[in-house]
Amino acid sequence: MKHGRTFNFSAGPAMMPEPVLEEIAQEVLNYRGSGMSVMEMSHRSKEFTSIYDEAVADLRKLMNIPDNYKVLFVQGGGTVQFAMVPMNLMKNGVACYVDTGSWSGKAIKEAKKYGEVKVVASSEDKNYSYVPDCSDLDIPDNADYVYICENETINGTTFKKLPNTKGHILVSDQSSMFLSKPCNVEDYGVIWAGVQKNVGPAGMAVVIIREDLIRDDVPDFVPTYLKYKTHADKDSMYNTPNCWDIYCCGKVFKYLLNLGGLEAVQKINEEKAAVLYDYLDSSDYFTGSVAKEDRSLMNVPFVSPSKDEDAAVVAATKEAGFDNLKGHRSVGGLRASIYNAMPKEGVEALVKFLKDYEASL
Repeated sequence: MKHGRTFNFSAGPAMMPEPVLEEIAQEVLNYRGSGMSVMEMSHRSKEFTSIYDEAVADLRKLMNIPDNYKVLFVQGGGTVQFAMVPMNLMKNGVACYVDTGSWSGKAIKEAKKYGEVKVVASSEDKNYSYVPDCSDLDIPDNADYVYICENETINGTTFKKLPNTKGHILVSDQSSMFLSKPCNVEDYGVIWAGVQKNVGPAGMAVVIIREDLIRDDVPDFVPTYLKYKTHADKDSMYNTPNCWDIYCCGKVFKYLLNLGGLEAVQKINEEKAAVLYDYLDSSDYFTGSVAKEDRSLMNVPFVSPSKDEDAAVVAATKEAGFDNLKGHRSVGGLRASIYNAMPKEGVEALVKFLKDYEASL
């Protein structure tokens, strides 16, 4: 890595592409002759309006988003979306959730405040190490939507096949896989993603929502800011948005388009993940924590033979200059998050380190 930068395997906030950071650095004091930083400019200015319009257009192009879907930039990250989804979509007061780990669990807990939550599938029985079969879910007719966390950041599982929702709206938290591969937006009613994993700085979520789901008749208790309609009607400018985040995300959208779009991104990610998974599968010391068929391309949890040894490995990785390889406190072990911006050389360097570590025992 250049500039003394480290390979940061954090689950988020995570690495951003170096060319994007370099471009941002060049513009940080004076954005394209405006005489000010994007951090200083009015969200109503012609300069920022242009930044915003370009970011939306590039994301639409990148994901091939149909015209009947709105792109919203909402402050607050994923935790706010856990509440916004049921607040806005629970028309009948019933929703179905698939429980695949920590983040779907948080969404379930939050949704229970606003209506009846039916957990229609769960992988809790095997410590969330796989994705349950969702081909024939017991979905009541009056369910407002079916919710999944499509890639569990902590547990390292991902849906290779979307659930059969039996005609009901699919809502997906794509935070830690957003823009990592092609996505058929029409398969979903709502896609949302906290941007600090794969797209930009923390503090915002991108919401892609089908227009017919943007309701005016949400319950009276829903705050104005937490209505999707508020953001849709004002093109995410109801109040001062997270201008800096939108600007940074826009840079990443353009960078991914220039790479060749999401098909090219997926190919890079598959090759990169294979380097680490192939090593884990051949190692006598380290073991991947997830069923092979459900492994994430983005988050790779693994363990050594004991908790004490896990701690020793984490300490050694830090000493070697790798950052944030400690597994989440709720599951332990180790975890390498290898999002879009993590270069293949970073994964290769980690595997070399792990091989050498194993050989030295």
